[in-house]
Formats: sequence, C-alpha cells, structure tokens
Amino acid sequence: MFADRDGTIIEDRHYIADPADVALIPGSAEALIRLRALGFALVVVTNQSGIGRGLYTLADYRRVAAETDRQLAEAGVTTDATYFCTDAPGGDPETTCRKPSPVLYRQAARDLGLVLPGSYFVGDKLSDVLPATTLGGTGILVRTGHGAAEEERMTEEMRMDAAKGAEEDPAKVAEETGMAPESRTEAGWRIADDLAGAAQLIDRLES
Repeated sequence: MFADRDGTIIEDRHYIADPADVALIPGSAEALIRLRALGFALVVVTNQSGIGRGLYTLADYRRVAAETDRQLAEAGVTTDATYFCTDAPGGDPETTCRKPSPVLYRQAARDLGLVLPGSYFVGDKLSDVLPATTLGGTGILVRTGHGAAEEERMTEEMRMDAAKGAEEDPAKVAEETGMAPESRTEAGWRIADDLAGAAQLIDRLES
C-alpha cells in the first residue's frame, strides 16, 4: 500500500518545514495498523517540490520526516520505507520522479521486493492515485488535504467508476461474474473520506 504523506497521513501545512507543525490526521495511524494487519507493506511516497523551489532545505525535510516517523511509532506504526522527490513542476516528464511518475514506485518495488500490479495507491491528489493506471493497481482518493477539491477535477469517467466501486458488494460481484473482488479493482478508482476509510475499503475489497 503506497500512501501520500501531506494531506493523507499528516495535516497539510503547505510546504511544511518545521517539525513542530507535524500533526497526524485523526485515524491515520490506526488505518496503517489495520493495513499492516492485512499483510500489506506500507510505503510512503511524497512529492517535496518545496526543496526544488528553494522554499526549504533537505535538512528541513529530514527533520519533518523524522518527527512524522516518531509520531507514527508512538502510535504503534512503522512504515517499510519512505521515498521522496524534490523535483519542482515542469521537469522532463520522461525522467522526473515527481508523482504521478512511476519512478519511485518502481524503485520501491526493486528495493523491497514488492509486486506493483494489485497494489493500492492512496492520497489526496490525483497525482497520488494516477500511478495505479500505469502500474496496474487501485487508486483511492481521500477527501482530506486537497482531496475534496481534487475530486472535482476527476473526469466523468473516473467519477462514474468510483461511484460504481462504492456501490458494489464484492461478494455479490464475485458470485455474479466469477471474478475475485481484487481482480476487478485493478486499474480502478475509488474514493474514501480519509485514510481510515481507505483502509476499511481495502479490507472489504481484499476479503
């Protein structure tokens, strides 16, 4: 399970550079614990263009990351890895690591021995969930952070697919189609109120 950081796990403070501003979104730690119990690797993938824009330093980022890890650990959560991209927007789309580029996800798969098809890509921006289309997984847009506004940017096709997925009962679908629920979620789109809702949805899709 690949999760965005700002606006998904912690509150989005807009180019956060001070560890004192780190605050877990309510329910996010519990959601990660639930996903770990389901057997998922937990990988954080985050765009940090503030570094590329010169708004804060790599050292600032590392202090914020350390505080995020500390608060998660205090809540009983340890992630498997965090990958971040410092590129500012407007770089070469063929080489940038900036989400929705698949670069960091493929790096994580190599480093951790992960299987990308069938993985979940969760975040509050479309750039967080678009890699699901490229890599063969399920994108879940959460309404925390920028998510409510990003939902409005979704195409009609994406909205229809998300609504259909929210209405489907996985067991009934499997019975009617003969397809396992998880196979129908590949390259699909879903929407959840927050990371806790995403974890609940993933639990249902995987059961």
